[in-house]
Amino acid sequence: MKTRVLLADDHEFFRSGFRSALETQPDLECVADVGDGRAAVAEIERLRPDVAVLDIRMPKMDGLEAAETVLSRAGNEVKVVLLTTYDDDSYIYRVLRAGASGFCLKSMPTEELFGAIRVAARGDALIDPAVTRRLVTRFATGLAPRPARAAEGLDRLTAREREILLELARGFSNAEIAARLFVGEQTVKTHVSNVLAKLYLRDRIQAVIYAHENDLL
Repeated sequence: MKTRVLLADDHEFFRSGFRSALETQPDLECVADVGDGRAAVAEIERLRPDVAVLDIRMPKMDGLEAAETVLSRAGNEVKVVLLTTYDDDSYIYRVLRAGASGFCLKSMPTEELFGAIRVAARGDALIDPAVTRRLVTRFATGLAPRPARAAEGLDRLTAREREILLELARGFSNAEIAARLFVGEQTVKTHVSNVLAKLYLRDRIQAVIYAHENDLL
């Protein structure tokens, strides 16, 4: 079964080119493309795609507001990936807080953008590697509130799981964590899954936010 994708971008040249490229992928299908955020919200409601790819800067309603509108609705199952030409720090925290499944620069290679869509469709999340470590660390430490009490749920983690959580917070991939801790990548995946389940987090991006908000680094 193909992943159904909605594309919203006010630049028609980019939108049509990306749609044409996307439709060469055997597992992806573009069900609609629109030029503003308000139309995106309406079409998402009507078509219920698996993934909505939204440009951040659009007329009538920007991509962030459109994402927040869609993701806040009860029962929503649409995954959202945000696109931008700017790696502006002011965007990222809102993107993560809204529950988006991806934040990608338009300069990212097309194949990697397709990969981000696939990651979102399977319920995981991805931030463009070009901005992950700098932005996640800068944002969460600079903007997130730090509670005085101990981090809720942290006592449910084993010592190894806490170690994995800290490595996630530093922006390392599963492969990098495996190399740093001298364990297998599948072992890391298992630990990451356990961390998410025990802390009631949706994905590894929420784990990063949790670690930084609770001043665990």
